[in-house]
Amino acid sequence: MPETLSPEFVQELYRFLIFIAIVVMIVWALFANTIRLTLNLIKEENRFLLPYQAWFLVVPLFNIYWNFEVARRLSFSLNNEFYDRKIEVEENPGYRAGMIYSFAFLAYYIPFPDFFKILTFIVCVVYFISYWYKINSYRELIIEHNKWLESQDQKQDKHEN
Repeated sequence: MPETLSPEFVQELYRFLIFIAIVVMIVWALFANTIRLTLNLIKEENRFLLPYQAWFLVVPLFNIYWNFEVARRLSFSLNNEFYDRKIEVEENPGYRAGMIYSFAFLAYYIPFPDFFKILTFIVCVVYFISYWYKINSYRELIIEHNKWLESQDQKQDKHEN
């Protein structure tokens, strides 16, 4: 077995790592966009996070901290919005999944043995997907509630005419 890696192999490895980094950034951008779209549906007085601040999730290393803030603030925002709309959902919607994802994401960057890193990576991916799914389902719930409110307004307008 050769003691050094060939330059071609190293070059291919760099290309592969750059490709993986680009894919990860695209996934983070899509996730941030889902959060932004959700925040756009929440009334301003119920927001604890501004929609444009969701894009900070795409900034490497800063997103380690920002994941915690988004999990907390988005949960509070959704909680206020659902309370105002009188929609019954879990208290602090998405908070638990968001915090578990945030802690797993943080733990992944701590220099632990490989087995622990693989374990935290798996937990991180599973809770990232579940958190994204929950946030998207809450966004769809708000959209459906807006449609229902519009239909109620149209029915009321018909009865007044």
